[in-house]
Amino acid sequence: MLPICVTQDHIGIWVLRRSAPSFSEVRGRKWKGEGTTQNLESIFIGRCYDYIRIVNPAVGEKNCSELWEAFRNAFINKDPCNILPKDYDLFIKLAFHTIPANKSLFWENNQLLVKSFTSGARRYMSLSDALFGFVADFLIWCGQANSTGLDYESCPTMEECENNAVDSFWRMASITYAQHSSGVIHVLLNGSAEGGAYPVKGFFADYEIPNLQKDKISKIVIWVVDDIQGPDRDSCGKNTVKILEDRLKALGYDVTCTDNYKPVLFLLCVDYPDDSNCILSSSALPAQRRPISSDRGGSWNKLMFVSLVGFLFRSASEY
Repeated sequence: MLPICVTQDHIGIWVLRRSAPSFSEVRGRKWKGEGTTQNLESIFIGRCYDYIRIVNPAVGEKNCSELWEAFRNAFINKDPCNILPKDYDLFIKLAFHTIPANKSLFWENNQLLVKSFTSGARRYMSLSDALFGFVADFLIWCGQANSTGLDYESCPTMEECENNAVDSFWRMASITYAQHSSGVIHVLLNGSAEGGAYPVKGFFADYEIPNLQKDKISKIVIWVVDDIQGPDRDSCGKNTVKILEDRLKALGYDVTCTDNYKPVLFLLCVDYPDDSNCILSSSALPAQRRPISSDRGGSWNKLMFVSLVGFLFRSASEY
């Protein structure tokens, strides 16, 4: 039997109605998404100090408590389904710093790989390597209407409402990051991703490409890298990657594309040293780095990759 609900109709008469329980009510949660990350304020402020003191002190002094208040005020005490990108304007303004030319790295479907590859902004600076992305990466948050508290039980997902606190934040951050990227722009895509390497509806397609400043960009370099032991679903000049290439060229950009860009591929290979895609001969290493041993076991392959990855990363950074 469906539960009985007591409601008041449009003329003020109390009536009994039977209604089906919603998904969230069955689970005792208001929304389908996870709730606010525990200790959000401490994590946010701690990350802020970590960034300005250790990760990238070149950005200069920032008031981390002030950044937290600007961030929090963007969504607190508001309908969690009515948070707009512009609500984060003050936070973005306070947290903003220059994105170095030739260091921007956009991506889709490979967040953890990107974090390893950029190495905390030492090689490249993705959105999550900029301060305004760094403090919020992997976190969840939302407030409640008519309350100054955070909702730790559940937060709305994109499917429940587009203008939720988290997605609106990343739209604003993505727009800002794209607008201030310059020089050679890099794009890292996952050639094994279901549905294609380049989602035609996504943050890169919808918020970053439209906000690139053509007069500040000399070239766009696309890298399509397959997962080790994963399927080869997409490649340069094919499927969704071709859609991306055609779109960028139509906008007037100089575009190049490389499949399985070696510095990224070999970073993946560190975890798969014996895979057929990762086994190298000693001739692949610089002469002065070749070990004398003739052993070709897993430990030898891993040693080769650690050495080769370091060499290639230095070369990539110079590029």
